[in-house]
Amino acid sequence: MFTAQLQREMREALGALDTKLPKLPWVTISGKHRNGAIKLTEPEPQKEPKNLRRLKKAIRKKWGTIALIDILKEAALRTGMLKALAPVGTREAIDEVKLLERLLLIAYAYGTNSGISSVAAGEHGHSEEELRYTARRYLTAVGLKAAGVEIANATFAARQETVWGQGTTTVASDSTHFKAWDRNIFTEWHSRYGGRGVLVYWHIEKGSMAIHSQLLNCTASEVAAAIEGMMRHATAMKAEGNYVDSHGQSEIGFGLTRLLGYDLLPRIKQINKVKLYRPGREDEDTYDNLADAMTRPIRWDVIENNYDQLIKYATAIRVGTASTEAILRRFTRTASHPVYQAMLEVGKAQKTIFVARYLRDRDLQREIQEGLNVVEGWNGANDIIFFGKSGELSSNRRDQQELSVLALHLLQTALVFVNTLMIQDMLADPEWADVLTDEDKRALTPLFWMHIQPYGEVRLNMGSRLQLAHPVPQEADPEPEPAAA
Repeated sequence: MFTAQLQREMREALGALDTKLPKLPWVTISGKHRNGAIKLTEPEPQKEPKNLRRLKKAIRKKWGTIALIDILKEAALRTGMLKALAPVGTREAIDEVKLLERLLLIAYAYGTNSGISSVAAGEHGHSEEELRYTARRYLTAVGLKAAGVEIANATFAARQETVWGQGTTTVASDSTHFKAWDRNIFTEWHSRYGGRGVLVYWHIEKGSMAIHSQLLNCTASEVAAAIEGMMRHATAMKAEGNYVDSHGQSEIGFGLTRLLGYDLLPRIKQINKVKLYRPGREDEDTYDNLADAMTRPIRWDVIENNYDQLIKYATAIRVGTASTEAILRRFTRTASHPVYQAMLEVGKAQKTIFVARYLRDRDLQREIQEGLNVVEGWNGANDIIFFGKSGELSSNRRDQQELSVLALHLLQTALVFVNTLMIQDMLADPEWADVLTDEDKRALTPLFWMHIQPYGEVRLNMGSRLQLAHPVPQEADPEPEPAAA
């Protein structure tokens, strides 16, 4: 049944491309091309949005320039996300209000890379010793991940369909390189980025909300990281598709994602050299227009003979008893492994289905490009928020590096959450009722920072709040009682 379904999908995809190819002006397949049989032109640029800059200026005029610590505070009070940071011990001796203030300051210190010493010098009434003690007891990777899930789910719940459209089921994934000090003995050199440091792999949905992040070594597989994020994100979003760039896809990646039940949607850099596999030997002369890009048939017997093992490996990844990275490393050490060969055959079949669809569907090409542009925008915000120490990781401890990355994740998701509420408040004004065009709505994003002040002395005032129409949860306690004089 599994192989019959794959064969049927391959024949449908290849048949549709073969029929439509003569009428597609953006793609040609010919053996006369110099660099591969496939020649694909880029989609034409879409119209520029005209009113988004005006909208951002209106937001800045209404709420003024806001300190980044106040953005984090507002998100924490409205979502209760910092309650996920549970103590590692059994005793709870810190007052609840003081604890919230300290957790905000600690998350800000790690998320901006400015450090606890720098943050302790601000106006908030907490000493460096108190902050370090609280960080040792409360700041954990598990807690920060849970806080990130809380704020992501709160953002999904707060979104208005009239502004953002229907919820999406696809996420975009990409890595970014964070530099680390040269004297750090755990720092690795990355050949593609041309520098020492670590990789952070992000999973970002269309509305610029990060649902998962991972700290990786420079030698780690981005294919494995993409699969891990889709399986482990833990948010309320039902992810059914994954946009990736060339480094996040491979034939083995296509095979695993097929078995795991979601679509791998890559932007393949050298798509001109991609080969399309035949569904069977009986299809030798079926697709005349695709002949120059076609190659051998899929070896279905190899898949069928190892089907049980394929399902076992996929299930191990799904339930978490084995990591994708460990499985791929084991396969690559023994490339002749029969299960690995079967997985490759599944991947070649699935990749053929995707490429045939991608070449004929202009909307899919734009969709993948737009999704990956969202990740690039997220990476651009990293430089603004993670400004301390010139954006370089100074610790040689893996756990401290992970805490910094997860705190950065928390800060950026807080910015997206608050900006989402601001945009919705602004567009609810009758003055903005019919201002945004279709191009504006297409390009509308809550990830912008022209109204944010990330630098300067840290001043934390729990009594001041942003005036937003979105209701505040009861348990958030938005107006703490003033301290006694």
